[in-house]
Amino acid sequence: MSDQLTHLNAQGEAHMVDVADKAVTTRVATAETFVSMLPETLAMIVEGRHKKGDVFATCRIAGIMAAKKCAELIPLCHSLNLSSVAVELEPLIDGELCGVRIRSTCKLDAKTGVEMEALTSVSVAALTLYDMCKAVDKGMVIEQTRLLEKKGGRSGHFVAEP
Repeated sequence: MSDQLTHLNAQGEAHMVDVADKAVTTRVATAETFVSMLPETLAMIVEGRHKKGDVFATCRIAGIMAAKKCAELIPLCHSLNLSSVAVELEPLIDGELCGVRIRSTCKLDAKTGVEMEALTSVSVAALTLYDMCKAVDKGMVIEQTRLLEKKGGRSGHFVAEP
C-alpha cells in the first residue's frame, strides 16, 4: 500500500494524476452497498406493486448511467471508456436484516483503475431506490458502501475482508 496521497502534488495542492506513462491493462472493480427498509417496502418492490414502476430496472439503469458519468461527479477522476457495467440488485430478508444489496462490476482496458466508477454506480443506484420509495418508507438507510474487489494495474489484486 502506498503511503502517499496521489491527488496531492509536492506543495500539497490537489491535481489530477498523470497516467500518461502507465501501461494499459484490463481493470475490473466490484463495489456494493445495502439499503435497509421495512419488510412491507421490500415486498412492494419485489411484487411489482410500486406505482412508479419497476424499481429494480430503474435503479439498474441509474447505476449504469452513474458509472459512465463518474468523472463529471467526482473531482480529479479521469474520464474512462468503460467496456462493461453490470448492476445487480438482490432482495434480502434474514432475521432482522431486510433490504436490497446492490453490487456493481465495472470493466475496462485503461491506464487507471475503475474503483470510483463501481462505487459511484452503487451509490446512485441506492439513492434512486431511496428516491422511488421514500413516499412509503422514509426510514430507509443506505449503508456499508464499499469496494469488494479490484483487479489490474500496478497495485495488483485487492479483495475486501468478508
